[in-house]
Amino acid sequence: MKLFRLLVVLSIIPLACSTGRIATAIVPGELWKDNRGIHINAHGGGMLFRKGVYYWYGEHKDETSNEANVGINCYSSRDLVNWKFEGVVLPVVTDNDSSDITKGCIMERPKVVYNEKTQKYVLWFHLELKGQGYKAARVAMAVSDSPTGTFEYVRSYRPNAGIYPLNFTQEQKADTLTLSDIPKSERQQLRSAVENGLYVRRDLAGGQMSRDMTIFVDDNKKAYHIFASEENQTLQIAELSDDYQSHNGRYMRILVGKHNEAPTILKRNGKYFLITSDCTGWAPNAARMAVADSLFGTWTELGNPCVGENANLTFQSQGTYIQKVEGKKDLYIFMADRWTPKKPIDGRYIWLPILFENGIPVLKWYNKWDIKGAKY
Repeated sequence: MKLFRLLVVLSIIPLACSTGRIATAIVPGELWKDNRGIHINAHGGGMLFRKGVYYWYGEHKDETSNEANVGINCYSSRDLVNWKFEGVVLPVVTDNDSSDITKGCIMERPKVVYNEKTQKYVLWFHLELKGQGYKAARVAMAVSDSPTGTFEYVRSYRPNAGIYPLNFTQEQKADTLTLSDIPKSERQQLRSAVENGLYVRRDLAGGQMSRDMTIFVDDNKKAYHIFASEENQTLQIAELSDDYQSHNGRYMRILVGKHNEAPTILKRNGKYFLITSDCTGWAPNAARMAVADSLFGTWTELGNPCVGENANLTFQSQGTYIQKVEGKKDLYIFMADRWTPKKPIDGRYIWLPILFENGIPVLKWYNKWDIKGAKY
């Protein structure tokens, strides 16, 4: 056993040092190099498994800026440890300042899904327009015939314009209270107003705000967009069209007024588990978890899934996606980012196996681990 562990340590160091040696373990928080020997640049990422290959999509970060100056990157792997750089699959536009995705915009949390009917790969991401900070709060979409692109940008918008949530009551629709009616000092009144649909009504005509997000495809191939909305006060779950390229108007508010972002989701034994984050900027906080028997059902909060040292800070990270390991009945990977806003390109990846205790997901820290089940 000591010899085996020594070999693991020796093999993990030259992960992508162009030596030809292959790594065998995931080492959370350390530099993770690709086949070129360069730290993987796929922040806020998502994963797609297709024909035996995992594709990891993420934001390209610069040395000093979180703006999109390059675009969205893609890496491929067959073992989830050794990654090949596939290129920039959705580049920013450099010759048209009027483009939604012109250089200097903000492109975050890209997620790609494959549509079996259209045989298209559909990329969704959170978009903020250049020079507007986080005011635009849009979702954007691009398509490709290949998982490695290049993706063709289609459009950005706020979802479900002119449509109320399925769980919005007649009383909420009839409420005429606006933000200007609430004194700035009345925080409790504001919270109550938010819960009663203040921002839903405000944004009804132009569509609901969409920031941190993920895309989830259920067992019946229905796809859903899960996103922070209503000034990050509430999560919304919106069903996509059959081709995954638009919203079909069916959506619900969940965890209303609870201030969640960074949604990630898994489904196990018929139950849906959401792991999210509080909203504290680039600073880490305690993760949160909720469970439901249906995506459009009642969500019950379960508290922090993390245990052990630094559990109250999600091990100094924030979740971005949950990926099931193919061929493993109960192995899911919680993908998270350890943000470094002063040097964004150096952000590290915190990937941890999700354990289950009494059927409930639990996250524990491991210095390194592998998909065969070894943990150190």
